[in-house]
Amino acid sequence: MRTMITLWLLAAATCGAPCAPQQNLSTGAPPQAAPATLLTLPEAEAIALKNNPQIAVGKLRALMAQQFVRVERSAFLPTAFLSLTAVAANPGSRVAAGALNNPILFPRAAGGATVSQLISDFGRTGNLLKSSENQAKAEDENAAATKAQILLAVDQAFYGALESKALVQVAEETVNARSVFADKVSALTKAKLRSDLDLSFARVEEARSKLLLLEARNNYGAALATLSAVLGYPNDQNFEPAEQGGEISPPPLEVNSLIAQALEQRPEVASLKDQVLAAEHNARAEHDLLRPTVSALGVVGQAPVRDDHIPSWYGGVGVNVNIPVFNGFLYSARAKTADLQAEINRQKLSDLRNVLARDVRIAWQDSNRAYERLGVTKQLEEQASLALDLSQARYSLGLGSIVELTQAQLQKTEADIADTDARYQYRLTRLVLAYTMAAPK
Repeated sequence: MRTMITLWLLAAATCGAPCAPQQNLSTGAPPQAAPATLLTLPEAEAIALKNNPQIAVGKLRALMAQQFVRVERSAFLPTAFLSLTAVAANPGSRVAAGALNNPILFPRAAGGATVSQLISDFGRTGNLLKSSENQAKAEDENAAATKAQILLAVDQAFYGALESKALVQVAEETVNARSVFADKVSALTKAKLRSDLDLSFARVEEARSKLLLLEARNNYGAALATLSAVLGYPNDQNFEPAEQGGEISPPPLEVNSLIAQALEQRPEVASLKDQVLAAEHNARAEHDLLRPTVSALGVVGQAPVRDDHIPSWYGGVGVNVNIPVFNGFLYSARAKTADLQAEINRQKLSDLRNVLARDVRIAWQDSNRAYERLGVTKQLEEQASLALDLSQARYSLGLGSIVELTQAQLQKTEADIADTDARYQYRLTRLVLAYTMAAPK
């Protein structure tokens, strides 16, 4: 009868968390002043798109580029301005010094209007306009790329916080299980059914689990701080990320189609294509500087206060043709510089395509590796649970040592952490893969 009671006490001492109620053990974490606000992933993305300063910068750059288009288009429109002039001079005075002119100055007060219009510069203004339009499109694509980068950062921070939260739960369960086990070993030690060595090992594992919990809570706090910063908040927000449901699907089987999709859809590629076109049009415009410029000018006005030699009104129209002859090779240097800039942009586009192809391959390989790791960590967790159960049974029957049991407990904790990490890491790799190939969310 005494032997049966002893075995029952040993089994109760090693049963762990499933057969004992969990205790809420404090490890010095500060209490929260207010309940956390539940935050879903779509809500986090919407907040980031509204608050993150980089989104605003991208939009402002796009708007600024649109104004440059208006600047270049203004050359096609006439220019008009009003003038008011008053002159006091000796009647019939001549300016004799300076340059090769000899104008006559008359006292007068007059007002008039001047209108000028570009007739033709043989394509220069048109190329400048097309260049600015392509540059504006590039800024729109840059804004889209910035948006995609922010959304990726939000998703990574969100799932990082979810993983940290899950690891806190694993650590709390471990603390509860180790604390219950240590208390029962302590009771058995007092009853002279276990040695002080067993109690020492149990207390060591309890302290180790508490250190694990402290580290997990610290990592969770850091993850929430990162999430708050990505969402555009200057201070930490009391958010609690909500777990996202959905089945885990395998990654695509073939990578070449993903690379083709990335090269077709990534906004960075579209932006550089537009920059190449903008540089080409700007190069053509610089070459057009060597061509003539034809413009028209018209003036009309009235002089109510005037010398007798000046009529009461004036007016005239004219056409001016400027033909560049020599300016110290300035125009040819500008054209060469523009040609080189266009070639630089082409090489940047080629390099970007190579980098994107590499990034898609790496993201695809990481996603496949993470997916395979899911099965391995799941098997590891199952085997670690089985090993722990067997070790507990052996320890209860007096066939195993406390070292064997604590080793099994440690392996179970490591397996739980690895399984949790694998699940969230696979989600993160799928997010990165979707970003590299510009897949719609």
